[in-house]
Amino acid sequence: MARYLVIAHETVTNPVLSERLQEIQEQDPGAEFTLLVPATPVRHLLFLHGNEHDATAVANKLTIKAQKMFAKNHINLVDARVGSETPIDAIGDEVTANPGYAGFVISTLPQETSRWLRMDLPAAVETKYGLPVHHVKAAPDWFEGEGVIP
Repeated sequence: MARYLVIAHETVTNPVLSERLQEIQEQDPGAEFTLLVPATPVRHLLFLHGNEHDATAVANKLTIKAQKMFAKNHINLVDARVGSETPIDAIGDEVTANPGYAGFVISTLPQETSRWLRMDLPAAVETKYGLPVHHVKAAPDWFEGEGVIP
C-alpha cells in the first residue's frame, strides 16, 4: 500500500486528474491519497472565484469540492489539506510533517497558462525528493468555466 501526495489548485476538479488517480489505484489497489491545495494568492489565479479575495478561503472551497468529486469517483482520499501559498513550500511542509509518501501527483494548467510549469514544479519536486512524480496537465480547452467556484 503506497501513499501519494496530490498537489493541485485550479485543476483539482480536472477529470484527467481523477483518471490518473484511478489508474494508480488499479495498479495498487491499496493506494491512498492526500490532497494538498496550496493557498495561492487570488491575484495569481486564472479563474474567477466568485467574490472571494482570501487565498485560504478559495483553497478551502476547492478542497471541499475535490473531496466530493474524489468520493464520487471512488478515489481513496484519506486526507485533504490547505498549504502554504507557494507549492514547493506547501509540499515541503507536508512532507516534513507527514513523511513516508511513495510519490507525488501534480496537476497543472496547460503549459501556456501554468505558473507551476514555468517554475518547473514537477522536476523540482522529483529532484528534491527522489520519488516518482506523476504530472497531469489539464487540456487547453478544459478550463473554460470548469474551475469556477460558485
